Amino acid sequence: MVLVTGAGGFIGSHLTEVLTRRGERVRALVHYNFQNNWGWLDTVAPDVREQVEVVPCDICDPFAVRDALKGCETVFHLAALISIPYSYRAPASFVETNVKGTLNVLEACRDYGVQRVVHTSTSETYGTAQYIPMDEKHPLVGQSPYSASKIAADKLAEAYHLSFGLPVVTVRPFNTFGPRQSARAVIPTIISQALSGAKTIKLGATTPVRDLNFVADTVDGFLRASETPAAIGRVVNLGRGDGISVEELAKKILNLCDSDAEIEVEEDRIRPEKSEVMELVCDNRLAKDLLGWRPKHSLEDGLRNTVEWMRRHLDRYKPHLYNE
Repeated sequence: MVLVTGAGGFIGSHLTEVLTRRGERVRALVHYNFQNNWGWLDTVAPDVREQVEVVPCDICDPFAVRDALKGCETVFHLAALISIPYSYRAPASFVETNVKGTLNVLEACRDYGVQRVVHTSTSETYGTAQYIPMDEKHPLVGQSPYSASKIAADKLAEAYHLSFGLPVVTVRPFNTFGPRQSARAVIPTIISQALSGAKTIKLGATTPVRDLNFVADTVDGFLRASETPAAIGRVVNLGRGDGISVEELAKKILNLCDSDAEIEVEEDRIRPEKSEVMELVCDNRLAKDLLGWRPKHSLEDGLRNTVEWMRRHLDRYKPHLYNE
């Protein structure tokens, strides 16, 4: 049995789908809510959804986490709060979910003798690049409450491996994008505004540089991390190794959307000066050497795929609202 926490989210839903199609028995943890909403799992193909054991759960509740983990051999831990702007307003929520939630998962995995834990980090833990490309030895800098909470979670994963021998591998994706991503991320923010016919695309800072990886490639990295014995105890970057500024990215997307909209920097979307991560470019040599992983999708192909998916599902977005 394979457990995926955060299975209703963007990457988690894609991972759950791939695992199920590979023939794995998958238990999917989704955040409990009174509407019995399963997040993006509600949108996957019925033949996949019918095979998944969906468990509503709060990752912050250690008892619920222990019950959900029972009988699982492999755990993919993706459950997290991920919005940087929201972390400025609700930092305690990020500590509860990202730090204590991770502790609950690790402790249950330890008690049950789970054979492999794949813990999800983020390139935001590095902060602004101190050198390019950024390898796994790059210093960790908490430039937002979100990134600080993820650094703490990563260190807990490291501690449980070193202290208790828990077979943990930490994957550190750079900016993942693709179908099902919410508009709190820059690519669906641009696409949703462009497809809605907006004449002005409202963004935050346009000079930051990001390394963008299509979701199918990120999922492939997760799977390889779960299958490679030599990855245990390691942190592995997953990124293309190419950087692009937000402004250049927006121009590419507008072209794909056949939009002649102008780009406008909106003050409310700007991060505090010392909190903005200005450049993230991945050194992915360890992933290539250790996992045999290589990104298979070009940025252009990934963007085209995402635009076409969002064109069919634009009703799920609120293009004229700022989604933190």
